[in-house]
Amino acid sequence: MNSKRKVSLSKSVLALMGTALFVSSCSSSSTTSQTTVATVSTDITEAVKAAAWNPTIKIAYSDDSINFRPDGIPNHERDAYYAVPDAGVMVPDATTSHIMKDPTSAQKYSFDIPSTPTFSVTTTSTSLGSIGVMISGAVLYNPYEGDGKTVAMSSNFTITDASGITASFVDKCAGHPTPGMNGTGGAYHYHGLPGCVTSQVDITAGPSHIIGIALDGYLIYGANDIKGDAVPVSALDECNGITSPTPEFPNGIYHYVLPGTTDATSSIGCFHGVVDASQIKPMPNMGLMPNMGPMPDLGAAAIKLGITEAELMDALGKKMPPDFMAAAQTLGITETDLKAALGL
Repeated sequence: MNSKRKVSLSKSVLALMGTALFVSSCSSSSTTSQTTVATVSTDITEAVKAAAWNPTIKIAYSDDSINFRPDGIPNHERDAYYAVPDAGVMVPDATTSHIMKDPTSAQKYSFDIPSTPTFSVTTTSTSLGSIGVMISGAVLYNPYEGDGKTVAMSSNFTITDASGITASFVDKCAGHPTPGMNGTGGAYHYHGLPGCVTSQVDITAGPSHIIGIALDGYLIYGANDIKGDAVPVSALDECNGITSPTPEFPNGIYHYVLPGTTDATSSIGCFHGVVDASQIKPMPNMGLMPNMGPMPDLGAAAIKLGITEAELMDALGKKMPPDFMAAAQTLGITETDLKAALGL
């Protein structure tokens, strides 16, 4: 074999080795490879059109966004009764709750969601309230209850009243309605993977299909990967996101996964896409702060005050309505400034 032939073969071998190393590194679950793929913008319009949305959801398409107007009432059975917090209680347990006939009622939602989501290295925390629309017609909340700390799925309980009626705090579909008064409640929502929804589009041991869309435009899926295997939580990023193939995007796309857990990973904890803050709808006040409208956006209020949302929640405490004077003193500000930041 002549020297030119040897050089040519050597270059070919090196090229093949380089390709093998590149494929090997890309096949790992490193954050770098996921981020690189996720930054590629993909128009989700056709996948959204093909998804199994509840016909009650009004969907309108424009050049760069999709408008969703669900009424919040899911197309699956709900419990006849729910365990709801007693007056003034933010996060109930079996001793601070009572049974209420299902208060679910139609809501007036309207979400403008980007049809080509934009990946952001900087994440945006999901706040209390609606963070996505599910194909059932109901909305998705983050993992937490009103204090922003208690995970709804891990704090579920069941109570029985004197007449023998039994009710749970969170139903078998990982959801429950807000029990508010004066027209502020009745907003049914999920805190985790709703089996009542996945059963409409998935088969046992099969891949997960689209079950919703987050406000940043990234699609929401159930717990299984394209092969029908459960996606390990360790494979998800801090927002419950992953870049991998799905039935609708066999070449891979960044999307959120609801893994069916009962801890803080049960729902989406942050947005990894650029999100319009005006689309984040506050949680109804659930009758905790009468005549004060929806729950204030604590995340936005914390930013105005130059503190973290956790610091603000700690200051306000769990008692409702809060002792604003005491909370202001804890934070070292005036009560007037605190209420102004909260929009009260």
